[in-house]
Amino acid sequence: MQKIEAVILDWAGTVVDYGSVAPTTIFVEAFKQAYNFDISLSEARGPMGMGKWDHIKTLGQQPELATRWRKQFGHDMTDDVVDDIYQSFMPLQKAKVAEHAKPIDGVLSTLDWLKLQDIKIGSCSGYPREVMEILVPVAADYGYKPDCWVASDDIAAGSRPGPWMALQNVQELGINNVANCIKFDDSTPGITEGLNAGMWTVGIALTGNAVGLTENEWLALTKEQQQLKRQQAYNELYRAGAHYVVDSLADAIPTIQLIMSARARNERP
Repeated sequence: MQKIEAVILDWAGTVVDYGSVAPTTIFVEAFKQAYNFDISLSEARGPMGMGKWDHIKTLGQQPELATRWRKQFGHDMTDDVVDDIYQSFMPLQKAKVAEHAKPIDGVLSTLDWLKLQDIKIGSCSGYPREVMEILVPVAADYGYKPDCWVASDDIAAGSRPGPWMALQNVQELGINNVANCIKFDDSTPGITEGLNAGMWTVGIALTGNAVGLTENEWLALTKEQQQLKRQQAYNELYRAGAHYVVDSLADAIPTIQLIMSARARNERP
């Protein structure tokens, strides 16, 4: 079968939570609460898309942040420290995630179109299951009900940038060929996940982590500022290896049609 069978969608910044705000601010709060250690929002965004424990550990390995940590505490960040910060992160994230469960404008229309094409809708997230169990039903109340969802701690092998969450969707949805899937994501680890899974991979530029602004913050920019940030986001996602980049999932139908045509010609990612 040489047709698109499924899309695999990230959550925050791709379908819900314009700007991927919910996880970012919580990382800042968790470091402060657990160790009275300050990180910036831009630092917190760096590894976005990874599982949250891995995200915290990766932050601790960033050279500038690691230097500040050693200066404040006299040693490198250990896995025990990561555990402590993660334990602070989890209740904060669970309290916040439902506030950002509304689908981004225009996304549900794209999903309705996909259903008319008999294309299944899978999903995966850097959130662990206990956070997803809060997010999923609230998003459903807003009308977003994917056929499958996989959390970052569901897979023994680990989460992004490995292919395993995307491939778990393939199994649960009963997909015949990974080349018949399109992975959409707003972060570099999520793009790499799709590529590692052998899927067509499309970056989401404006509504997610690559720009990192709420819709109101985006609209407050001048046209020149918007164009600069758009170009930077496109460059970042193309450098990550995305086959295509779009502003938003709301704008993705023409790109999906291009990939459908390529697949009909037996082209592979």
